[in-house]
Amino acid sequence: MKVNKKHLFLTIFLPIQVLLVQLAAKNPAFIETYYSNGIYPFISSFLRIILGWIPFSFGDILLAFGLFIFLRFLYRLIKSRFKNFIYKIIHFTSILSIIYFCFYLFWGLNYYREPLAKNLKYQQTKYTTEQLQKVTENIIEKLNFYQYEITKNDTIKVENSYHQKEMYKMAVAGYKNLEADFPQLKYKYTSVKSSLMSLLQTYNGTSGYLNPLTGEAQVNSRIPKTSYPTTVCHEMAHQIGYAAENEANFVGFLAANYNDDIYFKYASYRMAFGYCISEIRKRDRNLSKELWKRVNKGITKDFNASYLFWQNYKNPFEPVIKKGYSAYLKANKQAKGVESYNYVVDLLISYFETSEEI
Repeated sequence: MKVNKKHLFLTIFLPIQVLLVQLAAKNPAFIETYYSNGIYPFISSFLRIILGWIPFSFGDILLAFGLFIFLRFLYRLIKSRFKNFIYKIIHFTSILSIIYFCFYLFWGLNYYREPLAKNLKYQQTKYTTEQLQKVTENIIEKLNFYQYEITKNDTIKVENSYHQKEMYKMAVAGYKNLEADFPQLKYKYTSVKSSLMSLLQTYNGTSGYLNPLTGEAQVNSRIPKTSYPTTVCHEMAHQIGYAAENEANFVGFLAANYNDDIYFKYASYRMAFGYCISEIRKRDRNLSKELWKRVNKGITKDFNASYLFWQNYKNPFEPVIKKGYSAYLKANKQAKGVESYNYVVDLLISYFETSEEI
C-alpha cells in the first residue's frame, strides 16, 4: 500500500507545529499584539456570525461525529488485525495535525497572551490575609444586599426564574456596560448555546466549555440557575480571547456585575464570595467560620443546594476526567492545572482595591 503524500506531509508537519507553538509561548507580547488583538478578533467574529444563528450546538454535533470517526477507526484497525498499520496511523496523525492547527489558529494561541492583570494595569503583589478579609467582608455585604433585594427575607434561598435562553441574551447587556470602563473586553456577535451534552457535562463536573473549532460558548443547561449568569459570562470571556480559566472567571464576574439585572449582580458576588472564602479557609479556618456567620441564611441555603446538586452526580470517572483536564491546562501554560481557577482571587483583590467598592 502506497503512502499518501498529503497524509505524510501533514504527519511531518505536526511536530513542527508543536515546536512553533512552544516558540510562540515564549513571546506573549507578540501573541498579544498580532494574534489576540490582531487576527483572532476577526476569526472569532467570523465563526460567531456564521454559526451563532443556529439554534442548536453545532460544536457538540461536530464532537460527536469526531468521536464516532475515532471509534470507527479503532474498530476497523482491530478488525483488520492491524493490517497496513503504519499507513493508517499516518492517515490518523494527519487528521490530528489538521485539528491541532485549527485549534491554535482559531483560539488556542490565546493561552500564551500577556496576563490580563498587565492589560488592566493592575499592580499585583502577594496579598495579605488582612487584605483578603477586607475584600471578602465587602463582598458579603453586597451579596447579602442583593439576596435580600430579591427575596425580601434573609432566610429565603434565591430562585432564578429566567429561562436559560433569556440569560444568554441578557448577558450581552453586561458586556455592553462593561465596555465603557474596559474597552478591551468588548463583546460582539452572540453565539451562546445550551450544550447537547449537558447531562454528560454534569457527570463530568463541568458547567460549560468553549468549542475552539466553532467559537460557540456551550453552557450546561442542568446546573443551578443562581450561578448560571456567571457561567454564561465566563464562557463568553473565552470567546473574546481570555483562555486562562482564572482570567475568564474574573471577566465573567465583571460582566455579570456590570449587568443591570439583579440576578446577574447576585450571581457575580456569589461567585466572588465562593472563591474568596475558599482561599480564607485555606489560610485560617476559624476566620472562615466567622465570616460565614455574617452571610444571610438564604445564601447559605443556596450554596448547600448547589453542593448537593453536584454531589448527586459524583461518579468514579469524574476524578480521572479532571486529571486529564488538569494535564491539558498545564500543557497550555497554566502550571497549576485545575487549581489555576483559584487564582481569580488575585484579580478580585486588585479590582476591589482599585475601584470604589471598598
